[in-house]
Amino acid sequence: MTSGHQSLAAATGTAGTPQPSATTAEPAPTRPTDVRGQGPQHTGYDVIIVGSGMGGGTLAYALKDSGARVLLIERGDYVPYERQNWDPVEVFGKGRYKNAEKWYDVDGKPFSPGTYYYVGGNTKFYGASLARFRREDFRATEHQDGASPAWFMQYEDLEPYYRRAEQVYRVHGDNNDDPSLPRPDSFPFPAIGHEPPIQRIADKMRKVGFTPSNIPLGIDLRQGGRCIRCKTCDGYPCLVGAKLDADVACIRPALQTGTVELLTNSYVEQVLTDPDGSRASGVKLIRDGVGHEVGARIVVVSCGAVNSAALLLRSGNERHPDGLANSSGQVGRNYMVHNNSVMVAISPWRVNTSIFQKTLYFNDFYTKGTPDHPFPLGHVQLIGKLQAPMLKGSRPEIPNWALAMVARRSTDWWLFTEDLPDPKNRVTLRDGKIIIHWTPNNVRAHEVLTRETRNLLRKVGYPFVFSQRTGIEVNSHQAGTVRAGTDPTTSVLDPDCRAHDVQNLFVVDSSFFPSLPVINPALTIAANAFRVADSIVEQLATPASSAVPAP
Repeated sequence: MTSGHQSLAAATGTAGTPQPSATTAEPAPTRPTDVRGQGPQHTGYDVIIVGSGMGGGTLAYALKDSGARVLLIERGDYVPYERQNWDPVEVFGKGRYKNAEKWYDVDGKPFSPGTYYYVGGNTKFYGASLARFRREDFRATEHQDGASPAWFMQYEDLEPYYRRAEQVYRVHGDNNDDPSLPRPDSFPFPAIGHEPPIQRIADKMRKVGFTPSNIPLGIDLRQGGRCIRCKTCDGYPCLVGAKLDADVACIRPALQTGTVELLTNSYVEQVLTDPDGSRASGVKLIRDGVGHEVGARIVVVSCGAVNSAALLLRSGNERHPDGLANSSGQVGRNYMVHNNSVMVAISPWRVNTSIFQKTLYFNDFYTKGTPDHPFPLGHVQLIGKLQAPMLKGSRPEIPNWALAMVARRSTDWWLFTEDLPDPKNRVTLRDGKIIIHWTPNNVRAHEVLTRETRNLLRKVGYPFVFSQRTGIEVNSHQAGTVRAGTDPTTSVLDPDCRAHDVQNLFVVDSSFFPSLPVINPALTIAANAFRVADSIVEQLATPASSAVPAP
């Protein structure tokens, strides 16, 4: 492979090996039209959802047949279907699709966050890993640095909604190969399986006593599906619409019903309330420089953990002087992002011919540690196959030819360790700018996980193993800033993810998490959105909810 100027066909496979291309796959689905240039079509709705990512997009889908009139608001636009979707130079080298504003650390230093403002939110660029949290994740767990708190619900409460989310997102998985989560039900589709280089690693892992498992993936690899198993999936938008992101899986089907309306390029400045501050009355938004106030019987915030907290803080008023729904003082607090490392394992004697590499994870350290650190360490999974242009940003001093040589011989991993909720880790606003206060904790567990994973990879044939911790800018798994619970003095939301202080305000992204278990959070966000939809439909049916009409 060349240093990044390869053709689109070459970008989806290894040199000299015929690969399917975008022209041989089923065409990408056409995007629906929104109300571009017109603003909202009505002055009031039954439900307004702010944010179209995994939480908001799934909720719109869950409400599509309820009879409610729903307005889904997105501050960005659609990701265009274009050749550059699969070009690593454009996506990683030039940051073609990065469109978020700068955020700032506590010292005022700006950084570019791993956040995207598009229809579908961050899911347009996710790796489609859709695993359930484990039963243990909903219970209190002791770590060296403190306790990970119990949730307000149990795994069994969410299980039926996990099942529904897996169906909608067409999750492929193996029902029997991961002992960390026994499950009575099958995945909607079988696991996609490992390519030969990854299967060799799995076999060697088993020989040394580990338990490799298939990553549950939301891709359209069913018979007649769109997926062509390319190497430009994880971190890229899908050119053929084969990645089951919130846009493709949920928003487009919801819009087809006619009961859900999408408003793009619209920035919500505030959630509005009635005069006594007990109910949300709608939102104030800016679109194409024009302000609009739109009423709703129920308002749902789903902007991602950072932006949801920022919106509530911006929405303070006379009745809510410290920010909307913030009588507890908890809005913005307990920000979590995982302790993360990228690990690259290199065998100089073997070329990694994998194309779709992201198929294996292992949970051998999920609930246990080592003799010198007897606490849970975390989770390890493969990521999409690294290519030279993807490495260039972090290693600009290394020539392209050397990076290409490394990428051809590497397998590429992501290591997660839980970070614990800490009220000092928080989101605040300063002159309208987002400030992230973040000091990593539970770091020793991550160091031990890194050591143990390095030792394992050397045992299975990779003598050279390199790792790098991620920093404040890697926040795609952000969570915890609007936590849910039963006590209004220590939580913002009740167990239905409805604000304690504002009876018709809900939050359905990962900001409700009391803790951040070390599995990708996307499926749990989606499952919870289906769960909360039941409460919203029930509330809409009550006479009190008709205070704000939807003309």
